[in-house]
Amino acid sequence: MNQQTELKHVSVLLNEALEGLAVRPEGTYIDGTFGRGGHSRAILQQLAEGGRLLGFDKDPEAIRVGKQLAAEDGRFVVVQRSFADMAEELRERGLHGRIDGVLLDLGVSSPQLDDPLRGFSFLNDGPLDMRMNPDIGQSAADWINSADEADIATVLWEYGEERFSRRMARAIVNRRAEQPFTRTADLAEVIKVANPAWEKHKHPATRAFQGIRIFINRELEDLADGLRAALEVLAPGGRLAVISFHSLEDRQVKQFMRREAKGAPLPRGLPVRDADIHTSLKLIGKAIKPSADEIAANPRARSAVLRVAEKHR
Repeated sequence: MNQQTELKHVSVLLNEALEGLAVRPEGTYIDGTFGRGGHSRAILQQLAEGGRLLGFDKDPEAIRVGKQLAAEDGRFVVVQRSFADMAEELRERGLHGRIDGVLLDLGVSSPQLDDPLRGFSFLNDGPLDMRMNPDIGQSAADWINSADEADIATVLWEYGEERFSRRMARAIVNRRAEQPFTRTADLAEVIKVANPAWEKHKHPATRAFQGIRIFINRELEDLADGLRAALEVLAPGGRLAVISFHSLEDRQVKQFMRREAKGAPLPRGLPVRDADIHTSLKLIGKAIKPSADEIAANPRARSAVLRVAEKHR
């Protein structure tokens, strides 16, 4: 057994996500972030012979696992694309507007974090990569060794919410002038030294690494495109369930769902009938967070938030 197959992933808010999707046995569903297939397998267990499930993922290792599942279960198909492209993919498959539920489990999976060769984590030293698909785009090392100091500070501030972003960016640029960054532990150490106020129980490079990863993979841009695409592909009455792990992601999901549930903002005092307000979604329940038991069993679940909405019939 190689290292890749040994790495495990525990699906967060699994039962809550399935309840949110309200899976119908003959329905057609999308798992926009296949990962290692935990949510997909649980959805398949609730589907009858006529049900269908499509999984999306950018990660080659996730696709390998997905193809194994597809070979075992003819109701499942996996596609190596971002969930942001789901509308185009479903048009090609004749399924646009016919989807009964879309699940998005955002962020990085445990196998990605735990595999040092992927460069997502500083806890296990590895190549400074961070790409969801290592075959496409600019690696974190390429970017960190070439970006302007101001751009690095902006990424750490906007995507990592790191208040010492300027100090860290300055330290990064000063060090790379002597020797380029190639390893995660090396970058983490430079950031750690530049951080004057460590948060309790949090590595001083956590926010910075998070910001770089989100930027490199265009995660917030993909999320914006993916939410619009999900609304587009859903059939009337279809459900959208999104699990986020970062405040920026959750804020974006929350604002999107509320905006589509309330309709476009109108000038105050303008006489408008309810019939004139166009809304696309209905919010289903409140935001759901993991139980204390789930967090105790899987500490990575602690920041998870699940939001569910239904497309108007």
